Amino acid sequence: MDFRMFGPFEVWHQGEQLEPGDHQQRLVLVILLLHANHAVTKEYLQDNVWRGQKSPRSDLVTSYIARLKKVFADAPEVEIDKVPTGYVLRVDENLIDRTRFTRLSEQARLSNDPKLFYTALNLWRGPFLSDIDIDRVGGPSMAPSEDLRVDALVDLAHLELAAGRHREIRDRLRLVWQEDRSQQRLAVPLMRALVAAGDHVRAVEVYHQTRETLDEQGMEVSRDLREMMRLAQYGDRLSSLPLRPVRFTGRADELALLDSVARTAVEDGPAVLWISGMPGVGKTALAVSAAHRMADVFPDGRLFVDLTGFTPNVAPATPDAALERLLTDLGVPPEAIPQSTSARAELFRNTVAESRTLVVLDNAASEEQVEPLLGAMFTLVTSREQGALVPTDHIRLEPLPPHEAVDLFRQLVRQERVHGHPDKVREVVRLCGYVPLLIHLAAAQFRRHLKWPLAHLVELLREASPVGPDTPFSEAAYMACTVSYDQLTDAQRTLFRFFALTPGPDLSAPGAAALMGVPRARGLLDDLHRMSLLEEAAPERFQMLDPLRDYVLAAHPPDDPVEAVDRLLDFYLAGTASAVAAMFPFDLDGQPKVSATSPVAPTFAGEPAAKAWLDTERGNLVAAVHYAARHDRPEHTWQLAVLLWRYLYMRGHLRDWTETLQTAATVLEGSANISGLAHVWLRLSGARWRSGALTEALGLARQALELWVELGDVRGEANTLSAIAMTARGLGDLAGAAEHYETALDRYRRIDDERGQANTLDLLGVLNEFRGDPDTAERNHLAAVDLLRRVGNKAGLAHALDNLGTVRQRLGRLDEAFANHAEARAIAIETGDRACEAYALNNIGNTHRLVGDLDQAATYQQRARTVADTVVDPNLRTQLYLDRGETAWAAGDDRAALHAYRAALDMSAGMGERVQRARANHRIATVLHATGQHTPVHWRDALTEFTDLGLPEADTIATTLAGFTCDCQRSIETSS
Repeated sequence: MDFRMFGPFEVWHQGEQLEPGDHQQRLVLVILLLHANHAVTKEYLQDNVWRGQKSPRSDLVTSYIARLKKVFADAPEVEIDKVPTGYVLRVDENLIDRTRFTRLSEQARLSNDPKLFYTALNLWRGPFLSDIDIDRVGGPSMAPSEDLRVDALVDLAHLELAAGRHREIRDRLRLVWQEDRSQQRLAVPLMRALVAAGDHVRAVEVYHQTRETLDEQGMEVSRDLREMMRLAQYGDRLSSLPLRPVRFTGRADELALLDSVARTAVEDGPAVLWISGMPGVGKTALAVSAAHRMADVFPDGRLFVDLTGFTPNVAPATPDAALERLLTDLGVPPEAIPQSTSARAELFRNTVAESRTLVVLDNAASEEQVEPLLGAMFTLVTSREQGALVPTDHIRLEPLPPHEAVDLFRQLVRQERVHGHPDKVREVVRLCGYVPLLIHLAAAQFRRHLKWPLAHLVELLREASPVGPDTPFSEAAYMACTVSYDQLTDAQRTLFRFFALTPGPDLSAPGAAALMGVPRARGLLDDLHRMSLLEEAAPERFQMLDPLRDYVLAAHPPDDPVEAVDRLLDFYLAGTASAVAAMFPFDLDGQPKVSATSPVAPTFAGEPAAKAWLDTERGNLVAAVHYAARHDRPEHTWQLAVLLWRYLYMRGHLRDWTETLQTAATVLEGSANISGLAHVWLRLSGARWRSGALTEALGLARQALELWVELGDVRGEANTLSAIAMTARGLGDLAGAAEHYETALDRYRRIDDERGQANTLDLLGVLNEFRGDPDTAERNHLAAVDLLRRVGNKAGLAHALDNLGTVRQRLGRLDEAFANHAEARAIAIETGDRACEAYALNNIGNTHRLVGDLDQAATYQQRARTVADTVVDPNLRTQLYLDRGETAWAAGDDRAALHAYRAALDMSAGMGERVQRARANHRIATVLHATGQHTPVHWRDALTEFTDLGLPEADTIATTLAGFTCDCQRSIETSS
């Protein structure tokens, strides 16, 4: 016997389906089954079976019970008895699928058996009693919760994904998720299964569709779902730890303490453990090894940041920069990272709150550097010194105990070479001071020289001596490093000594060749790596540990450091100029003329390779700017900073963009290089404008303009006038902005720069649309489009066409608007301009809304949102929120509209974009008023902003408010 309630109600016996009778008789049976083995009164049956209907005069319940007994006459496992309080259906409850589902699920959880979960889930054929009016069998409370199925499916997904069986569970998850796309608990394992199957595109689609559904319900996306989105887009970055140190041995007591503190953190809350000790003693190796061991304890993330506290030639990382790295690793979009240290620290703490995250803060300089970075469940700090900060616990790492040092050396060399020489092995590690780094160096030399007897290595270590009593390295360190250094060839020594001078975190093979002034250096890098003198931090990227830098700079400083570093800076400058030219060929006239050359500098055939090189070298290039500034190389400083600005903007590295240019400005101020200073102030103005510091941005642009005029550089004047106009517009000086655009247009015409003219006309058109003059705006955009078609500038043409379409929307010429936006989108796809593609998709959606097709409007705006997630453009995101709010409002969904408008207000307030902020306030006020929530604050803010900006919306709002009699009307008084 098999009673099936999930889906249509069915009764099966010995492989055949039974017919339990007419509709009322079926209802009686269902009620008895829902109360199996418990008495049900006749009154309860009557009240429910005929709920909402006139009760029958005759006793039909008794008749139905009699008929049901005949149905089950051949089924001895089912009995229906009359008892004093009513009727009881006696049956093994495992014959009822609802009970069987629950019991199978419980057994599956206890045994971790996926087969039991599959058996349980196969019982779920559809909604509970889908062909029965649930009110006539006891009401909705009698139906099992859908959460039971979701719980089982999620638990099964964990088992199958852990076992690498992702295909079948993927399909099951997808079917149930499609029934309700707000189920984040299903979306997360579904995305994980899709990623495991290599289908990252479908995984991203699941995220966006889930987020869209949640937005419509006014709900936020969970942290787990955001993390899965980051995983689908960028790969598994839950851990930014370096590779696990090879042949790590010993430190059992320290690891036990680390494990104990970690357990305390999980149970009692955030903990900090500070590891201090001499250079080379293994602080980083211990912290990284422990972090790898704790993968299961801290599944939400294990992050690593090098604070460069004691790295020669490299300034200690600022808390701002370290927080940016941590937040980026946690998946926070660049434009969502605040500017101030305190705000970043708060965001970091909020992001890791309630999560099991471990952070390693390596090579800390001081407690002041570390304190803003605390907040994870477990933080490991390594430093040469113990700071004043009070940690949960502290390890002062001493050299290895002798027996552990011996074990380490034996692991690093072939056993037959040390077999039978325990005394000499003990002497080797003693002469190395029992310091792990030095033992690695000695072992590397012993491995390399196959003919050396162990006694020879001992003798070499004894002969080596420190260079002086005041050097920062111990005697043992000098002995071990000197033995390694003495075995190097001249070329290897040269690279080893020069490498210690490098300003960045790592070095590529071409960079090493530039440093040495030779065509190739890959083989030398491999040699030093085999000798444990360099680490390969990533494929083809090499690093020198800080203790070895200390040794080189103290014992063997290069004879010609200036020339070597200049070659490396030339390599970076020439490579950057080539990469920027490949990425932004339209901007060549506005870039500084670079005279630096390097025979090994890369050249690029196209944008992808150039972008990849800049992505890889960014840390070195930024470090090179600051190094050049500190070492009196002003040309390298300012030219690198100016060349990098557009790339840094495009990739969302606003802080690097700002700080490199600020450094360059400091170097050039007061110098005779007014051309360089003009370039720097102009680009720094853009960085400050993007940061929302509009007044500062305007001041910098005006200073740059004075210099361009003094130089007689008309193109520089025109570019700067456009920058002043954009900043003036943001500050609300629309008339001033228009005047500056017109003057810039005149300068571009004077030098016959058609691209400059076209871009300025396009920006002027946007301004005129803001000012409520769509006819003039259309003429501006049409002129820009004609010029851009003539000069073949597809990137600019796509934006101009999209702007033209927006104006034509306002003019009511929607067919033309559709055509403009469609062409803009096609060109954007061709040129790879994802931001423009997103704008065009959004505007196609807006046009659909204007013709009344709200479904298509929402579809295109969702596509725009999907594309926008791949670029960094806060103004784009704000516009998308505003327009999605308009579509939701047109569809009568005031909750979704309010959610979108508030998101737009948050974004625009953070960027200092006054027009968008005013519009967001206006729309929020409108929705609140229409839904009976009468508050003057948003009306007042919108009216004040539009009035200050001189926009026509101010008059519209004032007229609207004048007709109100509610509290909203008070905003007129408070704004005047």
